[in-house]
Amino acid sequence: MLPMLKVQDDLQELYHRWSGQLAQGILPVSAHGSCRQYYRIVGSGGGVIGVFNPDRRENIAFLTLSAHFKRHCLPVPQIYISDLDRHIYLEQDLGDETLFSLITSIRKTEHFSSRLVDLYKRVLEILPHFQITAGRDLDYTVCYPRERFDEQSIRWDLNYFKYYFLKLAQVHFDEQALEADFARFVTFLLQADREYFLYRDFQSRNIMQFQDQLYFIDYQGGRRGALQYDVASVLLDAKADLPWPVRDELLEYYIQVTSKLVPLQREAFVRHYYGYALIRAMQAFGAYGLRGLYEGKSHFLRSIPYALGNLEVLLKRSPWLAQLPMLADTCRQLVESTSLRQLGQEAGPGLTVHIQSFSYKNGVPRDRTGHGGGFVFDCRALPNPWRFPGFAALTGKDAELVQFLEKDSAVQQFLGQTISLTDQAVDHHRKRGFTDLTVAFGCTGGQHRSVFCAERLAAHLRTIEGVHIDLQHRELERTI
Repeated sequence: MLPMLKVQDDLQELYHRWSGQLAQGILPVSAHGSCRQYYRIVGSGGGVIGVFNPDRRENIAFLTLSAHFKRHCLPVPQIYISDLDRHIYLEQDLGDETLFSLITSIRKTEHFSSRLVDLYKRVLEILPHFQITAGRDLDYTVCYPRERFDEQSIRWDLNYFKYYFLKLAQVHFDEQALEADFARFVTFLLQADREYFLYRDFQSRNIMQFQDQLYFIDYQGGRRGALQYDVASVLLDAKADLPWPVRDELLEYYIQVTSKLVPLQREAFVRHYYGYALIRAMQAFGAYGLRGLYEGKSHFLRSIPYALGNLEVLLKRSPWLAQLPMLADTCRQLVESTSLRQLGQEAGPGLTVHIQSFSYKNGVPRDRTGHGGGFVFDCRALPNPWRFPGFAALTGKDAELVQFLEKDSAVQQFLGQTISLTDQAVDHHRKRGFTDLTVAFGCTGGQHRSVFCAERLAAHLRTIEGVHIDLQHRELERTI
């Protein structure tokens, strides 16, 4: 993986090649479990998202699929320019509002309202056009890592589940008996019609709302497969936590919409639907095990109780599991595990990050939470706007001063490092269930550099679910 500064330099050159302008700011964007690096780039040439992904074949798959979907007028991000040799590309900036963030926001006042049902119906009206309309003439040889969601692909997911969740969760099972059930499960899944485009990661965080339109991202793992997988992915999305009657309603709506494009036998479709819902759940458990149980990332740990709730219902709705006794037994052990339910609870209800800007001449601010944990970052090594004409009366919140600081490479390097350190602390605190973290930025007057950095960190952390921001500018507030 290239260092962040080298990636930013490469993206700066690519942005200049595309727009003819220099970027004024290149700031990292949280990518959750992805190995890809994302950056929000701002400049007079227009705002874009810069992406670095060291996997060349995955980049080729994403770029090719994007172009194909655009030809079919499907709402995916516009790709502006790419450089495969340096593993980077620029794509349309669709903002930060995902289907998941919309769910979270609406539920604060309306629980699960008809507005959300209508939103999901819009999603399910578009999905079949990826799977069927665009899937008909897609060149599947570009798909990565395989052309099909076939026996090998399913086996990878089953082993992911076994080694990264069952074993890490210390679930007891007869491995040979489980492998025999895996073989029978694979045979059952492969009986479904699998001649469509399978999006692979069709879930609420990969569906964006931008300017009142839905957009779809992160389909680079797509390949040929069954229709049931993607609709199960979005309806069983763990932390979206749709009520089961709503899921049932939406499944029927998807079948109705899709039946207008291809003939479906409802009974057979639903029977295989629960099979594909289970393999999708097993793949998700593997991710939660690797990223949560092994790497300790709280975002994934918090998904485990929701996923266990889904699994409990799937066991009741999958009578064919009686023919797979060891697989059924391991799933029951997971559902009945008190320790796994408690693992998700350890992350706590949320973390508040207290961000402050201040002037060193008035002293370092006191930790108001009483915990004594966090960071104090000294911004005085950065260029001082006070010394430049026209900036003295401005603050780090004013657009003209923001543009001045964003253009400076030392400022970008400083921000990248402070954001990286804070992200690490945030992840740790959420995993341990801590409720507060303090981050302070100091400069000479507490008006320019420290305010700018505090604002930028706050904007970054607001994109992370479950993190609450308490932002204060001590010296500015004294002047009000």
